[in-house]
Amino acid sequence: MNADPASFRPLPPAPAAPSSERMDWNLLRTFMFVVQERGVGRAAATLCLSQPAVSQALRRLEETVGGVLLHRRHGEFRLTPLGEEIYAVAREMYGMVARIDGAAGQAGEDVAGSLRLLLMSRVQSVAYDDFLAYFHRRYPRVEFRIEVMQSAAILDALAKGSSALGLCLCRKPVEKLERRLFLRHRYVIVCGRHHPLFGQRNVSMAELLVQNFVCFASDQLGDTLSPLTVFRDQQGFTGHIAGTSPHVEEIRRMVVAGVGLSFLPEHLIRQDVADGQLKVLPLGGPVAEIDVFLTWHRQRKLTVPEQAFLASFERFLQRVPLEARTA
Repeated sequence: MNADPASFRPLPPAPAAPSSERMDWNLLRTFMFVVQERGVGRAAATLCLSQPAVSQALRRLEETVGGVLLHRRHGEFRLTPLGEEIYAVAREMYGMVARIDGAAGQAGEDVAGSLRLLLMSRVQSVAYDDFLAYFHRRYPRVEFRIEVMQSAAILDALAKGSSALGLCLCRKPVEKLERRLFLRHRYVIVCGRHHPLFGQRNVSMAELLVQNFVCFASDQLGDTLSPLTVFRDQQGFTGHIAGTSPHVEEIRRMVVAGVGLSFLPEHLIRQDVADGQLKVLPLGGPVAEIDVFLTWHRQRKLTVPEQAFLASFERFLQRVPLEARTA
């Protein structure tokens, strides 16, 4: 008897193998540390990440490879067969990256000359400090020329081709310039120890709306810090601008003196908050997140030291997660 063709149902398609173009090395690296540390918490501490960030990386990797990698319930920590395979691949890739770094380090002795880098003020990042140390070891004959400038001036110099590389704020794409995300600054609203709100336990939004402010000179619509202006205008602040400066050190000084409230990068004021100089006013989260980029002119010919720095920095961005780059 012939079977009724209508009774057959097509088999579901097999899950697609992950494309190498979609595979994120940072996810593999995070998974490798989770296995080696036998836990998300210990891996997060080793990688200087939050536990939610590591858990999210695990979920993304499992979605990429299409299966569960490990079981970790009720004290159990056990790799699945797929997890064993992915862990072996991650270890192999880690060794390959180390060998590439070693080979590139041997070639670094041939790179010599001056490297000019334009830098915005107060870039605080232990990961970046470690990168500079690594770059110097690899290219000991490269001489650094680092100039601190305002972000707007850095972008202008890069656009004109008078300099090649810069680390600065860059709120929106600029014609002729390439950029790579380096840091994400979370701005919070703060007051100083001489301000009347400093001693208050609870501060309402209505009280904040009438306070005076101290602002960056670039805190105006269309400039690099304009998201702060947008936030201030959307909330309806009615106080006046009691002070301005292009330098974060002077903004901080005026805030501590009680001249007015201000928006400052969260990671730059941790010690001031711990020392009782500044207080973060509660708003349920940051008022703005502003990104710092490595930026360069896409058509300007780079010198050999500039090429080496750019290539090394891009590898640094690929290997170190964004969350781990901010001190």
